[in-house]
Amino acid sequence: MTKKLLLNAMMAGLLATSQPGWGAPGGEIGSTAADQQGVAVTIYNDNLALVKDARRVGLARDFNRLAWREVSAQMRPETAQLRNVSSPAGFRLLEQNFDFDLLTPQKLLEKYIGREVGVIRTHPVSGVETRETANVLATNGGVVLKFADRIETGVPGRLAFAGVPDTLRDKPTLVVSLNSPSAGIQDLELSYLTGGLSWRADYVAELNAADNRMDLNGWVTLTNQSGAAYPNAKLQLVAGDLNRVRDAQPVPRATLAMAAKTADAAEMQQESLFEYHLYTLQRPTTLAENQTKQVALMSAGRVPLKKTFLLEGAAYYYSGQHGELGQKIKVGVFVEFDNKGEGLGVPLPRGVVRVYKKDSQGNAQFVGEDRIDHTPKNETVRLKLGDAFDVTADRKQTDFRKLAGTGRTNYVFESAYEIVLKNAKPEAVTVTVREPMPGDWTMLSESQPHTKATAGTAEWRVPVPAEGRAVLNYRVRVKSLIQ
Repeated sequence: MTKKLLLNAMMAGLLATSQPGWGAPGGEIGSTAADQQGVAVTIYNDNLALVKDARRVGLARDFNRLAWREVSAQMRPETAQLRNVSSPAGFRLLEQNFDFDLLTPQKLLEKYIGREVGVIRTHPVSGVETRETANVLATNGGVVLKFADRIETGVPGRLAFAGVPDTLRDKPTLVVSLNSPSAGIQDLELSYLTGGLSWRADYVAELNAADNRMDLNGWVTLTNQSGAAYPNAKLQLVAGDLNRVRDAQPVPRATLAMAAKTADAAEMQQESLFEYHLYTLQRPTTLAENQTKQVALMSAGRVPLKKTFLLEGAAYYYSGQHGELGQKIKVGVFVEFDNKGEGLGVPLPRGVVRVYKKDSQGNAQFVGEDRIDHTPKNETVRLKLGDAFDVTADRKQTDFRKLAGTGRTNYVFESAYEIVLKNAKPEAVTVTVREPMPGDWTMLSESQPHTKATAGTAEWRVPVPAEGRAVLNYRVRVKSLIQ
């Protein structure tokens, strides 16, 4: 019998013998999502979320065993806190258990090892059913059943079970033992931290024809793989890097196919929270199980933009004799803008910016992407979109001399370089040449003046004519800082 047929046979037997209310063992008070009065979800950057689930539940006086069903399958039970909102005085928690071992035909069979099950056979011609009892000996790699006069492997029919063990649940359940000072309907709130909920920021930018302005839209992409749904939730997102104590992560439930959904555009309101930023969606939203959803974050039009070309060197050039250092070297192309102005001037969460530009027929084409970190307002955002096709460079070392020193940490070198920048574009460009200089360095000569961008960086801005070339020559002396 195939595995699929085996599972179907077992499930058929289970359904034949199950009774209403089996999900809540005797003596339990069950609470489901139907009791919910409200749910709030705060999602952090690092696969972490805070869930606050408010429900109205009928309790007995004194001792209660409450089965709070439909919680996250990736709940961290040590963070769970149940409180009585309506009658907190005298309300006391005694014990809680997180049951995440979910009911499946295979799990049910495993729980019956060493116990009796009913084996129901149907005669293929007459349709008459016969029933025997058997002991489950093993379930690894198949089922082994011990009948009164024999042992069989596989399932020779349908299996019937006497009941479902208390430790198996159809949905993740937190079972709380508590004392309530009074009987009746109570307003309870369960809060807990969970994995399986995450968010990221995604940005879409479209350049204008002159590459000096862009339209920018930001989206929050939410993913729910926590094993629970959160209907009509108040949604908040925290951007920032929280310090967390790292424990072993629980094994997640099997990942199902996710449904993608885009929420109606509704920008999120942001505020400062401690040393982080909190974004609040201005209306309730539903986070369905195994769903990816996008919510509008921000929008800005005609944002001033600057495009730059950058050629970067390497520090090792200056400590040895190399000759040719590369031909047709790719020149990086970057765009940058300031996080200020209408539609901007707000903290931008870490995420990926994807940039598009319309071609001559008006079709938007993808031209590159880059990742940004959490960016405060008024900061400059710089994106590398790729390498220029029509702007290249040839670099060579034209002279090298060792003036002093006997080792790698005690030296004085003097070297000269020539960089030829080529531009095949029909318009002029300016290329920034950035050279990291090791140790203590002095520029001896150069064909155009440099700027000292940092203590260890020389930088030139070299104009290159349309369909032309420009040459940068310089000579530098470097010496080690350790003598």
